[in-house]
Amino acid sequence: MDDMQSMTREEEIPASLGRCVRTLTSSSSDPRELISTLQTLTSSSDTRELIATLQTLNSSSDTRELISTLQTLNDLTADVPCGAASAEFKSSYYTRTLQVLISRINADWVQQLTVAQRRDLWDGLFFNGPPEQALLVLMDGLGTLSPSAGRDHLVDILEEFLRSGGLDRLLWSYCQGQGPRDSPQLREALLGRLAGLPDLTANRLHPHNRKLFLPERYCALLATAMFHALENTCQALRNGCDCSLVFVAQVLGKVCIHGNSALVFGLLAPRLSLCTRSDVVWQRVSWKLMENVPERWLEPVVTGMVLAIGRPAALSRVLGNLVLKNKKAQFLLTHKMLLLQYHHQTAVLRTILGYLAADRERRPLLIQVLRSVCETWSSPSSVKNTPVEQQLYVSRVLLLSASLLRGEEITLLRSELLQCMLGGMQSHLDSGVVRLRRLGMVVGECLSSCMDLNGTKLAFEFERDEETEDLRSLMTPQEDEESDPDPEDGISPCPEVTPVPRESPKLPELEETPAEPDSDLDSDDDLTPYDMSCDQELSKATPPRYLSDCMDALQTSSDAGHVELSLRAAEGLVRKNVSTTREVSVQMARVLLHLEDRFSTPGFLSLRHTTMVALAVTDPAPVAKYLTSEFYSLNYSLRQRLDMLEVLAMSAQELSQPIRAGEAPNERAALVAEVTSYPGDDPVHWRQVVERRIQGKTRRISKGVTRPPAKGTANRYAPVAGHFFFPLLQNHDRPQVTFDLLGSDHLVLGRLIHTLGLLVHLAVNAPVAPQMGRALLDFVWALRYHADQMVRRGVLFAVCSVFLSMPSESLLTELSETLFETRAWLADVAEADTDADCRSLAVQSLVLLEKSLKRQLQAP
Repeated sequence: MDDMQSMTREEEIPASLGRCVRTLTSSSSDPRELISTLQTLTSSSDTRELIATLQTLNSSSDTRELISTLQTLNDLTADVPCGAASAEFKSSYYTRTLQVLISRINADWVQQLTVAQRRDLWDGLFFNGPPEQALLVLMDGLGTLSPSAGRDHLVDILEEFLRSGGLDRLLWSYCQGQGPRDSPQLREALLGRLAGLPDLTANRLHPHNRKLFLPERYCALLATAMFHALENTCQALRNGCDCSLVFVAQVLGKVCIHGNSALVFGLLAPRLSLCTRSDVVWQRVSWKLMENVPERWLEPVVTGMVLAIGRPAALSRVLGNLVLKNKKAQFLLTHKMLLLQYHHQTAVLRTILGYLAADRERRPLLIQVLRSVCETWSSPSSVKNTPVEQQLYVSRVLLLSASLLRGEEITLLRSELLQCMLGGMQSHLDSGVVRLRRLGMVVGECLSSCMDLNGTKLAFEFERDEETEDLRSLMTPQEDEESDPDPEDGISPCPEVTPVPRESPKLPELEETPAEPDSDLDSDDDLTPYDMSCDQELSKATPPRYLSDCMDALQTSSDAGHVELSLRAAEGLVRKNVSTTREVSVQMARVLLHLEDRFSTPGFLSLRHTTMVALAVTDPAPVAKYLTSEFYSLNYSLRQRLDMLEVLAMSAQELSQPIRAGEAPNERAALVAEVTSYPGDDPVHWRQVVERRIQGKTRRISKGVTRPPAKGTANRYAPVAGHFFFPLLQNHDRPQVTFDLLGSDHLVLGRLIHTLGLLVHLAVNAPVAPQMGRALLDFVWALRYHADQMVRRGVLFAVCSVFLSMPSESLLTELSETLFETRAWLADVAEADTDADCRSLAVQSLVLLEKSLKRQLQAP
């Protein structure tokens, strides 16, 4: 409080006032002497009446005179003796007087005052003087006093100061220009106390803080005080008086920079929206308030206002053309909140873009935003290096901006929109993430519909979900409905509308016509028809019973029904006839791989896929050898190569599961037991009944194993794991004419790495697992910084699989040279990768690596 103390230097105080201050700070505890000193301090002026009162009170020992002395001090602060004495006291000596009183708050003579005297005489000194000085002294005293009854009394004074409208008086005094001519340091101190009061009180009073000092209650009180200051300003302007909103704007900015913008604008924004709806003076006051917010605090103020107000028209009334007058506000509303941040809801985007489009002077900024968003959305680098959530956010901004364009603006920007649509669709469709590809299709359809290129519109086939429907709905502009809630009491609410019950439409009544006597009595029109909705048309073709017939039908038959029956029966024939399947497994796998859906068979892809998986499970080594060799061959589409990988992964997963042999005989025996005709036919039946009764009535504290332990079964995948894994690693770096694995076909590369990781994970505890893990680590190490996020996901999944499958000693031996580099890479991915799945997989890999290191170090 050096700045406040500098305002009352001792050389400026008259001699009598200096003696009084020294008396108050001395160790004397005589209440008469101290009260007389207080009276002398308040009466130090050039007025003869005050000097006479001072001399009388200094020589008196009567209690009534002491109370009168404190009353005189309160009169000076309350402007009862209006004149130079009161003004001089407030401007020069009020702060120091309050500091002296607080320093003596635990003295005995203060405790001898009654409750009423303390409330009216002592506490009134803080309520009737300049509110800014009182608040600063109270907050300073709260920070210096130790826990005591005196500090509790000071907290009561601060709480009553806030309840009695101290903030209202403080803000309005600065609006009127009656505040002191303070220095920048003192202004900053006052702003800090106003904005940080909840934090300061919580630090000093914890855990006995008052409810009024909590952020929710205090910010609501401060927002109300600011609204009252604005309301008084509007009234003063109507009366022809000048006001200043600089201090109120500074308080608003300081509170918002402390993180309380949501609490303040939750109360202030609806009131401003309601008051500016039809009042031009309120609009001017609101614009001036936002323009006077300091530059360093403008961002939280504008962001909080946008989030709280929720409607473009209301935001336009409150902000005015701030976006044109302030460069920082323009950068915030046209770039940062639309392109750099991506956590705002769609309603916020509608508010911002609707605000830019609402005024003719602001519409050029809407065009500028559209061009920036088009450039970002169509950039291949942006698609590769930004999260999917941010791409979705930018797509929303693009569609909302395009939906707000007018006819002449669309004509002007048609070439740019067309270039954006084609380039952005290409970048999104090249991505390996399904969500991004679907995003490119939806935005392409919406933009082509918006541009209306000679009546031609793009149409894609993709799965419709909630996200795609939400994007498509953005092209339909929403009306800005004004339905502000009434924030203040006294404003009459909207009359309730009694809903009128809707009557269901009535069908015209049919007139009953008497039956003619000569009508046909044998008519069957009144008979109820049979329900034939579930009937199926019987096919003349019969399903094949032999595998050779099934293959012939798939290869040569031109009957759609026969082909469908053969395809549906293929899986069962393969699994039932094992010996026959092993003779023709490779040939049938070739037939299924090249089989086309000529007749649009329902479920064609799934039927073909399950049959190929059954072939690979029945005859693993030859089928796996054929599929892995064909994976790098020529003249295969990407869809066929992905099918090969999927078949290998699913068949390996089925082979790694335990064999459930003997289920059918057990189920048959259970069925036979259930149809036993008579209990007496079984000679041991009565023994079982007695045993069950004994077991049911016996109470056991603990039981042993109630079921026999599961029998170990051989892993069918372990002997053939090498046939599935190692051939897929060959020729990956040799680009073919129609297949470039390390080039543009990164979708297949990501799926390949994911499949290899799954094959290693399924081979856990197999003898070949360490060799497979080492080979996979060597393969993916060069791809760890790949640009495509699907490839990076596959790499991290493969690393997790290796860490899970390889023994600890083998893993540490393999990573001995690159252990620190691997940990640094995983830590960097976990912290800085743009894809959330990559970050999650990197964290899991780090946890697995740490567990392996710990297990190996603790091993004897």
